[in-house]
Amino acid sequence: MTCGGCVSRVQKTLSDFAESAIVTLDPPQATLVNATVEVSALNEALQAVGNYRLIAEKNLKLPAELHKDKEPSWLKTYQPLLILFAYILATSLAVEFVNGDFVLHRFMPNFMAGFFLSFSFFKLLDLKGFASSYAMYDLLAMRVPVYAFIYPFIELSLGMAYVLKAQPFMTNLVTFIVMTFSTLGVLRAVMNKQKIRCACLGAVFNLPMSTVTIIEDLLMAMMAFLMLI
Repeated sequence: MTCGGCVSRVQKTLSDFAESAIVTLDPPQATLVNATVEVSALNEALQAVGNYRLIAEKNLKLPAELHKDKEPSWLKTYQPLLILFAYILATSLAVEFVNGDFVLHRFMPNFMAGFFLSFSFFKLLDLKGFASSYAMYDLLAMRVPVYAFIYPFIELSLGMAYVLKAQPFMTNLVTFIVMTFSTLGVLRAVMNKQKIRCACLGAVFNLPMSTVTIIEDLLMAMMAFLMLI
């Protein structure tokens, strides 16, 4: 860093990955409180805004790394996601119960409407935070950052389309394309063992990227495909 502008850019970038970030020019130092990603991921974000790089001391650990021995269970980690899925599933099944029988091609659009409306809601609570996390692994958002800001509105539009049963063929086709493409970025991140935050519920919850995200995206793509055939 060479000036106050550098300090401002670095601090603004790092603030998206921690509760707070304090950056100073002299000495050239960054202090992060409860960071959500590792140093390598922070450096990727810094490279996107300038020729900046964090150099951690040999024994330095991020706050998130200090508690690796106290990591919560899988069930506790994904509790918000599991509860949300349970709500959507219960509501969709309730519709089938009211109708007196179970019709798959009625159940799936209702489930997908609940999925997209709920997930877009959490993303829109902190659009900037979601965009920062999403751009870390989505293949298109990496190259076209504005796509990360548009994506929650795509989900919102799809959710409304399923509620209104508007243009079902086109709605399912767009869903299949979007969710299949999204899966590619998630697969790449998981296969590369990137320790980054999953943006499926936006920046509200600190969910780690894992196969759970792959299953989530593939489930939506599979439902859309079944309704296309």
